Amino acid sequence: MTSIFETALQRWRLILGGPADPEGKVSLDTHYAGVDAALEILYDANSKGGLRQSSPRVCRWLGDIRRYFPSSVVQLLQRDALERLGLTQMLLEPEVLESVEPDVHLAAVLLSLQKVMPEETRQTARAVVQKITKELEQLLAPALREAVENAARRAGQTRRPRPRDIDWKRTLYRNLKHYQPELRSIIPQQRYGFARRSKALRHVILALDQSGSMADSLVYASIFGAVLASLRSIRTHLFVFDTAVVDLSAHLHDPVELLFATQLGGGTDIAKALSYAQTLIDAAQDTILVLISDLFEGGTSAEMFKKAHALQSSGVTLIVLLALTDAGIPAYDRSNAAVLASMGIPVFACTPQRFPELIAAAIQQQDLMHWNKIR
Repeated sequence: MTSIFETALQRWRLILGGPADPEGKVSLDTHYAGVDAALEILYDANSKGGLRQSSPRVCRWLGDIRRYFPSSVVQLLQRDALERLGLTQMLLEPEVLESVEPDVHLAAVLLSLQKVMPEETRQTARAVVQKITKELEQLLAPALREAVENAARRAGQTRRPRPRDIDWKRTLYRNLKHYQPELRSIIPQQRYGFARRSKALRHVILALDQSGSMADSLVYASIFGAVLASLRSIRTHLFVFDTAVVDLSAHLHDPVELLFATQLGGGTDIAKALSYAQTLIDAAQDTILVLISDLFEGGTSAEMFKKAHALQSSGVTLIVLLALTDAGIPAYDRSNAAVLASMGIPVFACTPQRFPELIAAAIQQQDLMHWNKIR
């Protein structure tokens, strides 16, 4: 039986790697030997060549890391393999792709490779992306639906509701002080309810920068767009842009179809994107425009500022998200971000977990300038 000391020694050996024990004095048990071999293939410079050149070895290695590590660590190791070993080309082979642990980063890589994929691989890639988007939607959709519906309910409240629109729970709670003991009943002095709407309460437009650096954000935004489009209280448009604009609102019913309609890469013309957004707006006061971009403008920044100012002045709630990911502080054009922020336009990064809260605050027309801050 392995002692606590021996176990700790083996773990330190794994942390420090083979060079820390050149004479092999620390004996690894079967499990730790397998872990060490998997890590050595990725992080030992002398072992990398074989993995680069061998599709079967890649498949075996992918299977090994899934055996030895939890899913979150597997995803991290896969990212390192793509970046350190240049295994992107391997993802064009279906047998390799089927062995990979699905995550957002993988979906982004596959979308960037779709132009060069063989048809057989494309079908496998679609299945992988579909699995990723389905898992993310199940994780993120409930919070977004709840946040939007609650915000819409509060934004659409009235004190003169029709009988069928009375919010009885709120009405009774607010009128408890009017309880009549002799009647053993509450006599409401004020009714509360929901205002009837013949149209959506808010119009949400998602403008997505499809430059390569925004790939992860594009995946999350597409899922959120599909969820928003399913809600009656929200009218939703979604378009992607580089130097051209492509409206993908017709694909909002299917996030996978939407994602494969994007073309990652190319330049960026934010001013053109904002101009297109203006053509979609019917009622500025009811419109929330979320521009998701790192603000590295390929066109004229002055024109971008002009368009942003015009939208804001018209009454549109304009929000600039520098990223919609969990990846930490994003790279972005700090000069352009600072100018937009000085105009009173909220500019910040946002995690997928906080996006529902942000949209709810925008629906209620809260002050978003201090909702978050540029870091």
